[in-house]
Amino acid sequence: MKILRKFILGLSLLGLSVSAIASTSYVLKPNTRLVGEEQVYNIAKQGTTTLEYVAAKYSLGLSNMIEANPEVDPIVPLKGTSLIIPGRLILPDTVHDGIILNTAEMRLFYYHNGVVEVYPIGIGQLGKDTPKNWVTKVERKKAGPTWTPTAAMRAEYRAQGEILPAVVPAGPDNPMGLYAMYIGRLYAIHGTNAEFGIGLRVSHGCVRLRNEDNETLFHKVPVGTRVQFINRAIKYTTEPDGNIYIEVHQPLSRSEAEFENFDSNVPFEFTQEDLEFFKNPQIDQDILKKALHERSGRPVLLNPAKF
Repeated sequence: MKILRKFILGLSLLGLSVSAIASTSYVLKPNTRLVGEEQVYNIAKQGTTTLEYVAAKYSLGLSNMIEANPEVDPIVPLKGTSLIIPGRLILPDTVHDGIILNTAEMRLFYYHNGVVEVYPIGIGQLGKDTPKNWVTKVERKKAGPTWTPTAAMRAEYRAQGEILPAVVPAGPDNPMGLYAMYIGRLYAIHGTNAEFGIGLRVSHGCVRLRNEDNETLFHKVPVGTRVQFINRAIKYTTEPDGNIYIEVHQPLSRSEAEFENFDSNVPFEFTQEDLEFFKNPQIDQDILKKALHERSGRPVLLNPAKF
């Protein structure tokens, strides 16, 4: 999205940072996947802030805030603006075991001991994609990881006038942050030495978390934990009270043409399960079409009571 590029170019100019709150944790309840609640954040009429500042404050990714507040400038929101904090969400329809990474919504779900913790993530750039459909596990963990750029990475940076060393030593200047969990053989869940990038496609394929979140997760997750990557821009649930909700995110661009076409929504690739769900006679089709168009990343009630 063009607005994300604008954000990346402008964020460093403001130099704002904030410590993220602890990850959002929910007790798992039978037969329900709707959790959390929305809030409103009022930007002060004096001073300066960014969506990244607010996203970090509420442990959200930038993409979550932009989807929920599409008319707001992410770099310099108007003073006095009220922002929607999209803290209500539908848990993915997956097994409740270990780590689930939904690349489309840029969230990591960690299921353990009857709870789920939710963390925002950054993922791979177009052409350097994070896996989208894969089941693996945490192979090993490393405090103080080093970073060994590939030959392709070094060539990429050299073309931009920056010479990378063969190995970047451990420490605060390491792009992997201070902790890393290696998944499979080629990827890692790690921190960052940048002030932004959570909720964006900025990595070379690995999963990036804010440093506070990464440290918390690192110390909780044991080696051998199941890890599943999914790519679901659309989630839905029928709750015990009969209410039907849908949560729609912008799908990840699959090509340079889709990425560059700022004025159009990326087309969905509906599954057969999606198509069957859409046929539910209880669903208000006008509300469904609006939700699929707006892609707000917020749960939308599809069968409101009619009088």
